[in-house]
Amino acid sequence: MGGVIIPRAGKLRYLGSIIEQKGDIDEDINHCSRVGWQKWRSASRVLCDKQIPVKLKGKIYHMVVRSPLVYGAECWSIKKAQVQRMMVAEMRMSLLDVWLYKIG
Repeated sequence: MGGVIIPRAGKLRYLGSIIEQKGDIDEDINHCSRVGWQKWRSASRVLCDKQIPVKLKGKIYHMVVRSPLVYGAECWSIKKAQVQRMMVAEMRMSLLDVWLYKIG
Protein backbone atom coordinates (compact mmCIF):
# COMPACT_ATOMS: atom_id res chain seq x y z
CA MET A 1 0.00 0.00 0.00
CA GLY A 2 2.04 2.88 -1.25
CA GLY A 3 5.36 1.39 -0.08
CA VAL A 4 4.26 1.30 3.59
CA ILE A 5 5.34 -1.85 5.38
CA ILE A 6 2.69 -3.20 7.71
CA PRO A 7 4.19 -4.94 10.76
CA ARG A 8 3.21 -8.53 11.38
CA ALA A 9 1.33 -9.13 14.63
CA GLY A 10 2.27 -12.06 16.84
CA LYS A 11 -1.27 -12.35 18.19
CA LEU A 12 -4.67 -10.79 17.72
CA ARG A 13 -8.05 -10.83 19.39
CA TYR A 14 -10.93 -12.17 17.28
CA LEU A 15 -14.45 -12.73 18.63
CA GLY A 16 -13.15 -12.79 22.20
CA SER A 17 -10.39 -15.33 21.57
CA ILE A 18 -6.70 -14.57 21.35
CA ILE A 19 -5.21 -16.04 18.20
CA GLU A 20 -1.44 -16.48 18.18
CA GLN A 21 0.73 -16.70 15.10
CA LYS A 22 1.93 -20.23 15.89
CA GLY A 23 -1.60 -21.45 16.59
CA ASP A 24 -1.04 -21.82 20.34
CA ILE A 25 -3.79 -21.00 22.80
CA ASP A 26 -1.63 -20.37 25.87
CA GLU A 27 -2.50 -16.67 25.94
CA ASP A 28 -6.22 -17.45 25.66
CA ILE A 29 -6.00 -19.96 28.52
CA ASN A 30 -4.13 -17.44 30.68
CA HIS A 31 -6.76 -14.81 29.93
CA CYS A 32 -9.66 -17.14 30.82
CA SER A 33 -7.87 -18.16 34.02
CA ARG A 34 -7.37 -14.51 35.03
CA VAL A 35 -11.03 -13.72 34.33
CA GLY A 36 -12.09 -16.79 36.33
CA TRP A 37 -10.03 -15.60 39.30
CA GLN A 38 -11.51 -12.10 39.03
CA LYS A 39 -15.02 -13.54 39.05
CA TRP A 40 -14.13 -15.83 41.97
CA ARG A 41 -12.88 -12.83 43.97
CA SER A 42 -16.09 -10.94 43.28
CA ALA A 43 -18.23 -13.94 44.30
CA SER A 44 -16.08 -15.19 47.20
CA ARG A 45 -18.13 -13.35 49.81
CA VAL A 46 -21.20 -15.36 48.76
CA LEU A 47 -19.28 -18.61 48.18
CA CYS A 48 -17.74 -18.51 51.65
CA ASP A 49 -20.88 -17.47 53.54
CA LYS A 50 -21.99 -20.20 55.98
CA GLN A 51 -25.64 -19.07 55.86
CA ILE A 52 -26.07 -19.78 52.13
CA PRO A 53 -26.95 -23.41 51.23
CA VAL A 54 -24.23 -25.46 49.52
CA LYS A 55 -26.48 -26.29 46.57
CA LEU A 56 -27.03 -22.58 45.87
CA LYS A 57 -23.29 -21.92 46.21
CA GLY A 58 -22.65 -24.60 43.59
CA LYS A 59 -25.08 -22.99 41.18
CA ILE A 60 -23.53 -19.56 41.76
CA TYR A 61 -20.04 -20.99 41.24
CA HIS A 62 -21.00 -22.62 37.95
CA MET A 63 -22.76 -19.52 36.64
CA VAL A 64 -20.38 -16.81 37.85
CA VAL A 65 -16.92 -18.42 38.03
CA ARG A 66 -16.81 -21.52 35.87
CA SER A 67 -18.54 -20.02 32.83
CA PRO A 68 -15.83 -17.41 32.13
CA LEU A 69 -13.14 -19.94 33.07
CA VAL A 70 -14.10 -22.26 30.22
CA TYR A 71 -15.48 -19.63 27.81
CA GLY A 72 -14.50 -20.53 24.26
CA ALA A 73 -13.01 -23.88 25.31
CA GLU A 74 -15.21 -25.80 22.88
CA CYS A 75 -13.18 -24.27 20.03
CA TRP A 76 -9.74 -24.99 21.49
CA SER A 77 -7.45 -27.75 20.26
CA ILE A 78 -6.02 -28.22 23.72
CA LYS A 79 -2.96 -30.10 24.97
CA LYS A 80 -2.71 -32.16 28.16
CA ALA A 81 -0.52 -29.55 29.87
CA GLN A 82 -3.09 -26.86 29.14
CA VAL A 83 -5.92 -29.03 30.50
CA GLN A 84 -3.83 -29.55 33.62
CA ARG A 85 -3.38 -25.78 34.07
CA MET A 86 -7.14 -25.22 33.83
CA MET A 87 -7.80 -28.01 36.32
CA VAL A 88 -5.22 -26.62 38.75
CA ALA A 89 -6.83 -23.16 38.62
CA GLU A 90 -10.27 -24.62 39.33
CA MET A 91 -8.94 -26.84 42.12
CA ARG A 92 -7.19 -23.89 43.78
CA MET A 93 -10.44 -21.95 43.73
CA SER A 94 -12.26 -24.88 45.33
CA LEU A 95 -9.62 -25.34 48.03
CA LEU A 96 -9.59 -21.63 48.78
CA ASP A 97 -13.39 -21.74 49.14
CA VAL A 98 -13.09 -24.53 51.72
CA TRP A 99 -10.27 -22.79 53.60
CA LEU A 100 -12.05 -19.44 53.72
CA TYR A 101 -15.29 -21.16 54.75
CA LYS A 102 -13.57 -22.77 57.73
CA ILE A 103 -11.89 -19.61 59.01
CA GLY A 104 -14.82 -17.31 58.15
